[in-house]
Amino acid sequence: MSNLVAIVGGNLQGVEATYLAKKAGWQVLLIDKNPQAAASLMCDCFLPLTITTNDNPREILKQVTLIIPAMENDKVLRILEKWSLETGIPLAFDMAAYTISSSKKKSNQLFKEININTPKSWPQCTFPIVVKPDGESGSRGVEVIRNEKELASLFPDKACLKKMVTEKYLEGPSYSIEVIGFPGNYTPLQVTQLHMDNNYDCKRILTPSGLDSTRVIEFEQMAIRVAERIQLKGLMDLEVVLHEGQLKMLEIDARLPSQTPTAVFQSTGINMVKLLGELFLTGKINVNNTNRPQTVIYEHIKVIKDNIEVKGEHIMSGIGSLLLFQGLFGADEVITNSRPEIDEWVATLIFKGKNMEEVLDKKQKTYENIRNKAGQIAY
Repeated sequence: MSNLVAIVGGNLQGVEATYLAKKAGWQVLLIDKNPQAAASLMCDCFLPLTITTNDNPREILKQVTLIIPAMENDKVLRILEKWSLETGIPLAFDMAAYTISSSKKKSNQLFKEININTPKSWPQCTFPIVVKPDGESGSRGVEVIRNEKELASLFPDKACLKKMVTEKYLEGPSYSIEVIGFPGNYTPLQVTQLHMDNNYDCKRILTPSGLDSTRVIEFEQMAIRVAERIQLKGLMDLEVVLHEGQLKMLEIDARLPSQTPTAVFQSTGINMVKLLGELFLTGKINVNNTNRPQTVIYEHIKVIKDNIEVKGEHIMSGIGSLLLFQGLFGADEVITNSRPEIDEWVATLIFKGKNMEEVLDKKQKTYENIRNKAGQIAY
């Protein structure tokens, strides 16, 4: 009998967790307050529920063997911790590590303590600068500011600016890595390259990343150092920018991310959700990384009538339930809200092959199939 896992949160992280749990052969109970949550049609059983302290976890979690949080709501996370203690069902989450990683200020202080390179802080740097909310992940609330006039216009209240993280904006390719394990036993996973849209939201992932082997090793060591420092038990992702030959740490998140785990799974066969389950159910972890990696392009598109645009991941959120298709349009896999009766839709397209030439050829043919129906593509 396969594991029954409860995934709490059905938006972007929930899609990721549900997708990989199903690939692991598990049964999925998805819980989300939104009846049309993105992952609500990708699971085996969907429970529309606003989680509160009044709920009975023994009733809700019957036959569940593992709880995986797939959201960043502190109140709900605390309730899930309580549920885990009451029921004895493992919670695949490290609250202490998450508390550090969910604050960019705390994270930056940690980087300084272990001598990891980061962008210079404002005002010890020149323009352009980037201003980020302390407690948000990804691109939410990010502003790139080119001069004093823009800064004064966007942040006339200096007290407000002090609450933000303000640092040098660095040009260069961005890379991500996940590390999984427990103190004394960490395994860094595959490095991926991130492509951003105009709002600094990830629109495309390439793997293998193209980062040279020396810097891959450097990035892996950075990941292990951070994991050891925060005594991580579970999974964490880290993002860097390669600027003028140096890797500069941008942020960390000690929780299951979206996007990169699927790209890594398609490339290497390594399933991060399955590994998380093994870690929290058995206390052990076994990463088999002997496969020659496949080349993968993973990207998001928005289609409106005859216009197609590659855009950041935010377009996949808040648009209703998504479905997973094999081979749709010629892509290997497609996650989409596309239906025959609608002319405005979004999709995550996954292409893989033995090399970039093969993948780009598959991608071109796929977009030709879409173009026949939907017009020109904006990259």
